Amino acid sequence: MTGDQRDGVDEEKRATLRRFAALGAAGPLARLADTDTASGESPARDAIVGYLSTTPGAHFSKVRDDLSLGTGETQHHLRRLVDAGAVESFKDGEYRRFVPAGRFSAFERRALGYLRRSTPRGMLVALLRDPEATGSDLATALGVSRPTVSKYAKELEAAGLLNRDDGYAVERPEVVLTLLVRYADSFGEDAAALADDAASLLSYDP
Repeated sequence: MTGDQRDGVDEEKRATLRRFAALGAAGPLARLADTDTASGESPARDAIVGYLSTTPGAHFSKVRDDLSLGTGETQHHLRRLVDAGAVESFKDGEYRRFVPAGRFSAFERRALGYLRRSTPRGMLVALLRDPEATGSDLATALGVSRPTVSKYAKELEAAGLLNRDDGYAVERPEVVLTLLVRYADSFGEDAAALADDAASLLSYDP
């Protein structure tokens, strides 16, 4: 990589950190690392706080990659934030996910974990749009196999997000819809489209 290329990458990283650090510094968890200001660590830590406020439930690699941080750098800052009580982490299968501390119930954390996965999110979005959708309907809409739908339906039921007693029904749909709408920009096009139509789907109190 040439010097000009490195400068471009570094400037892009700085711009990303500044953008999310502005969110972190403006929030209630601002400046958790005042003692690190001289070493330049606070902007990165503020950026992680700001990033998680808009992308709760992100796993370690996503935090690292989206903020253009190194692996060790990300580990260091997340550990400090968890130790300071600003961020909580939870295990979700093979992932460790992170959320701002004190903002999400156990149900919401489980929901965020599955909403961060493309196929389970697609299933929940489709069922919020059409509560009568069958497993075959979901498979067709998502372009996956029927066994794939069955596999994730079983996982969603075990997580308390889906009821399979009579077809498929989203548990606590108002909560799931609220998460999808509130953080739509961080999920994907399916969530963004759902957010546009949310008012016509369910009555809920965010």
